[in-house]
Formats: sequence, C-alpha cells, structure tokens
Amino acid sequence: MRLPNLLGHDTMKEALQQAASWVPLLNKQCHRDTKKFLCSLFAPVCISGVEEPIFPCRSLCEDVRDGCSPVMAAFGFPWPEMLNCSRFPHGNELCIPPAGPEDRQPRPKEDVVCAACLDRGHHEKEFMENFCSQDFALKMSIRSLTGVEGDLKVVPETRGRTLYRQDSWSEEELKRPVLWLADGDTCSCKELAGPGPVVLAMGHRVAGRLVISWVRKWRHGEKEMKRFSRAVRKLRC
Repeated sequence: MRLPNLLGHDTMKEALQQAASWVPLLNKQCHRDTKKFLCSLFAPVCISGVEEPIFPCRSLCEDVRDGCSPVMAAFGFPWPEMLNCSRFPHGNELCIPPAGPEDRQPRPKEDVVCAACLDRGHHEKEFMENFCSQDFALKMSIRSLTGVEGDLKVVPETRGRTLYRQDSWSEEELKRPVLWLADGDTCSCKELAGPGPVVLAMGHRVAGRLVISWVRKWRHGEKEMKRFSRAVRKLRC
C-alpha cells in the first residue's frame, strides 16, 4: 500500500486507528463490496511504475453508498462528505471497479443475515430511537416478496397499513407502496419469511426507491400495540 493513503493518513498507525471505526459497518453486510471500497481508500494499492494513486471507481463508491447509507442513517450517521462519490473517477480511467459476477463467491444465503434484519434486541425501543432519522416508517402485512436482480421487492397489503412517517411520498406510493431490501435476494431475513406476517419497517429513499433499513415482526398483544401506536404518533421530529 502507499502512504499517505487516499484519506490523508500519513502513518500505518493512524490508518489502522481510523479504519477501526468502520469495522461495525462491515459486520452489517450492507453491500458485498464494502470491504473492497474501504480497503481501496485506507490501504491503496501501490503498483510499480504507476506514480499516481489508484482511486476506487465512482461506480464502486455509488454501489456501496446506496447499499450502506440507509443502514448508517438508521444509527444516526450520514454518508460522510470525505466519501463523496463525485470525487472518484469514472470507469474509463484507471480505478478500482465493483466486483463483477466472476469475482463474487457468495456464501449460502442462510449464512448471511440481511443488515436490516439483524437481531439487536429491544425491538420497539430501537424503533423509537431511530424513528426520526428515517424517511418512512410503517406497520404492514406483507402481500408478496419477489427477487429482482439480487434485491428483494416487498409489496405490502393494501389494507391494514399504518403509516407512522412518510417524507414526500407520491400519491402512487401512498396508495400502492413498493419497498426494497437491498441485496435481500442473496441474504436471509426471518422477519420477511413470506406473505402474511405483520411487521414494523422503516427506511430511506435511495435512488428513487423506498429502501428498508430496519424491519421487525410485530410481537405484542392488542394493548401493547395500541400503546405503541399512540407513542409513535406523539413523537415530534
């Protein structure tokens, strides 16, 4: 690798210290190229005879950003300006590209839990704590699940939905919302095991899609459900 790296770290010690804060994001498995993207910045490749640093391609940055920014936002962290994808070169220049199909060796689906579906405990408490950082939040029963190019298309039932929060939804989205779970067709999510169950879901608008960043089954009885619904409606974000 070359120093200083592409984030301005002058020593290996500094690079390791700063890189450590990104390990939790890797554990969320929000995109298959997250490690590749971060390593290209913290430990840029050094090629003999090439004097200029080799940056990640803009497409690599955009793919990882679109997959991981909803997860980061769920914990109160926006996509950082230092990772602004516009600063990276297009693919027609020398740069680190996204992984192609031939480079991917996915683990069995059952071994990889989707980031939005990780069980962190205190489900309703976590929902309340992260509610204001989301673009949408709703309670819904699932009508259908469809894999589309690696993502999971989630269509709620038209009846029985409770929309706790929505940021500039179109009239069509209000009538017939379509949600997406990034990489959801390549990872497991017991909360979205099939049509029927009632779930709490929240997330963000990413590239025109309503992307789920957090989802849990509704587990309480009627009294708790009403109490929780009233508490959410009283929140002022």
